[in-house]
Amino acid sequence: MGTKLVITKKKRGEDGHKTLSIRVREDIIDRLDDLAGQTGRSRNELIGLLLNFALNNSEVVAER
Repeated sequence: MGTKLVITKKKRGEDGHKTLSIRVREDIIDRLDDLAGQTGRSRNELIGLLLNFALNNSEVVAER
């Protein structure tokens, strides 16, 4: 498997971002909730961390 995103337990005191509304499958919400419970972070924080990780580890390639 590829590189893993390491998520530390919650440290309070950060904010100041724009709001974004998305539709997500229920099984993904369930996984986010499990991860939130393990880390003490909100769904919102986790989504931000996961999106940032995905963006930093993405590559655009030309179609064949």
